[in-house]
Amino acid sequence: MAQRTTAPFRADHVGSLLRPPELIEARQKFTRKELGAEEYQRIEQASVRQVVKMQEDIGLQMATDGEYQRSSWHRDFLQQIGNVRMVENNLKMRFHTHEGDTDMTPPGFRIQGKLHRPKPIFVDHFKFLKSICNVTAKITMPSPSNLHFRGGRGMVDETAYPDMEEFFDDLGRVYREEIADLAAAGCEYFQLDEVNFAYLCDPALREQVKAIGEDPEKLPQTYAKLLNSVIDGRPKGMVAAMHLCRGNSRSAWIAEGGYDPVADVLFNQVNVDGYFLEYDSPRAGDFSPLRFVPKGKTVVLGLVTSKLPKMESKDELKRRIDEASKYCPLEQLALSPQCGFASVLEGNMLTVADEIAKLKLILEVSREVWG
Repeated sequence: MAQRTTAPFRADHVGSLLRPPELIEARQKFTRKELGAEEYQRIEQASVRQVVKMQEDIGLQMATDGEYQRSSWHRDFLQQIGNVRMVENNLKMRFHTHEGDTDMTPPGFRIQGKLHRPKPIFVDHFKFLKSICNVTAKITMPSPSNLHFRGGRGMVDETAYPDMEEFFDDLGRVYREEIADLAAAGCEYFQLDEVNFAYLCDPALREQVKAIGEDPEKLPQTYAKLLNSVIDGRPKGMVAAMHLCRGNSRSAWIAEGGYDPVADVLFNQVNVDGYFLEYDSPRAGDFSPLRFVPKGKTVVLGLVTSKLPKMESKDELKRRIDEASKYCPLEQLALSPQCGFASVLEGNMLTVADEIAKLKLILEVSREVWG
């Protein structure tokens, strides 16, 4: 069996990578207006060059900018959509860590008027990445469902959108415009970070969804329709992937539960080419939902944790790949970390050396399994 020549690759990764201390410090100073834009951009671009070189040097067929050109996996994108404002939320979430739990209320997004795209959002990020990249350049974006899930109907201005169908139509159009500009810039591989399908697998979060007036049974179909409106217009040859996880912030997570409640809709109604699935711990359930994956789609198994420095063994990873292949053919499988290493500026609780060791492990196992 051969390595893949098109994305998603046999050895791939979700997107974010640990930021160097000088970039974190520069971003903080820039935010406080203690550092000028020109100097900040110089530091940022130098950091992106280094992290792209690292990915190429270890042998990956793809590279991201590590999400170094933003501070958060989702906020930097969503706040640039016209008439979106970040606000306090009424949807409480319990963050789990290996040391204990913490109750938090992540910010929500209020829709104050008609959604529109005043200007390209991550297109310049991609152009710089592509200009320095000798392998396939991959760009990631937060899923559009993030503008709905955390507040539902209550966060959407009823004067602007008396009918929620119009809201979803405008939201899809904003993303289509962004993807069209990315394609024009030469993008062949993008990924939507879709946490909310995974959140709908957690009984506690399903109850919270009901509490804000939404139906957890219907939301998967609603989000599938929205996602298809975003990706169906992409040019031929442009790969669309989706990443699902249960939360990732400073090595903490939110949701637990297997993919069973959403598997059929997820795999058969969402028209992406590949899925990056969190599978590094029992909180993700077993592999049996993979039986719903149709031919022609790739499942990237997130078997290597990005939350802890502990290294997985090759034998353990091969055993789990073999177990997954009982439900989805081996030729449709690939390997990655379970999530990004730094969904937020500060990153997870491991070192760059740990990160590189895990990426090398993924590469080595992929070569031994798929040739």
